[in-house]
Parts: sequence; structure tokens; C-alpha cells
Amino acid sequence: MIRILIVEDEIIIARFIERQLLTNFSCEVRIAVTVTEAKAAMAEMLPHLLLCDIHLQDDVTGIDLVASFRSRYAFEVIFITSYQARNIIEQAAATAPANYIIKPIDEAQLFAGIQLVVSRILAGANTGKAFLQPDTLFSNTELLVLRLVRERKTTQEIADALHLSRYTVKNHRHTICRKLQLRDENNALLKWVVEHGALI
Repeated sequence: MIRILIVEDEIIIARFIERQLLTNFSCEVRIAVTVTEAKAAMAEMLPHLLLCDIHLQDDVTGIDLVASFRSRYAFEVIFITSYQARNIIEQAAATAPANYIIKPIDEAQLFAGIQLVVSRILAGANTGKAFLQPDTLFSNTELLVLRLVRERKTTQEIADALHLSRYTVKNHRHTICRKLQLRDENNALLKWVVEHGALI
């Protein structure tokens, strides 16, 4: 299932887009109305597609936000904005967007703007994942868990070593697997650590 993140500070517009996506595509959708929410959602959700307004009610523009994500995540982006000025479009183009949709948005325009990108993602476009940068991809606790998994410690041994509950360690393992796009199985994380242990 395709994961789509909407970054739009006007919640009515965001909900309209969300409704159209859920009606027309097989997808998981999340909305972020601030830059802080968008950063958290990118790390947790690892969307295949980002629908981003250019004018956000923050010090950071949608273009700046997308540019900052490009070095850390693989994703497609469609800018949705009321800006039509040539210089803004040129700035947006520098982030290699898949499309650019001008507000006000109607259902047909939105569907057409997204369909081609979704088709490319379904055909196997290299999206929906983070580039491996352990210091930025994982929290400090997750890095400690990974290092203990590398030492072939059990969940209970990790819990004891970090003074955490077994349940909390399981949650950390699940989150790590999600970030790495691994199946949440007993050996999947261990296999990954054996292959990539030098990175952590």
C-alpha cells in the first residue's frame, strides 16, 4: 500500500485532499499541518509520496522542507500551492518534484496530478524509504538496541541492560524494523545487523 503524507497548514484543504486520496487510491494517508509534524511524520511513516504546500505558516517554506528531506529520504513530491510566479516555480523545480498543482484544487485536477506519480511508484520507483544515516534515522535508544542486537542479546537481555521493560524494547525493535522496511520477524533485524553492523 502506498504511503502518502500531506503537508498542508489549511486543515480544510488537507482533509479534502485526504478524502480524494482515500476514495481514488489504495493508500495510507497522514496529514501534517506544521513543519515539526512533517519532520516527525517523514521519519515515522517513510511516505512514498509527499503532497506539500509551498506556503506554510512557519519560518520554513515547503520548498525548503522538501530540500531538507531529499538528503535523508527517497520519495516523490507534488507541490500543491496558490503560487504561480515563475521564480517560485523555478525554486520548486530545483527539488525535482513529480508535479505541481495550482490551487484552488478540484477533484479531476487532483486525480490527474497524482495518478501518474502513483503509477510510477507502483511500477517500482525507489521511494518510501530512508537513506541509511544511523545518527539521524534512529534515536539514541534505538541505536543502543541495535548495538545490543548486534551482540546477539535477547529482548530480555536488552531490557535488563538498558533498564527498560521487555515491552518497551519490543516497541523499539518494531520501530527500527519499520524504519528499515524489514518484516517485523524475530530474525529479520538480526540478519540486517549482521550485514550492516559496521554502520552502527
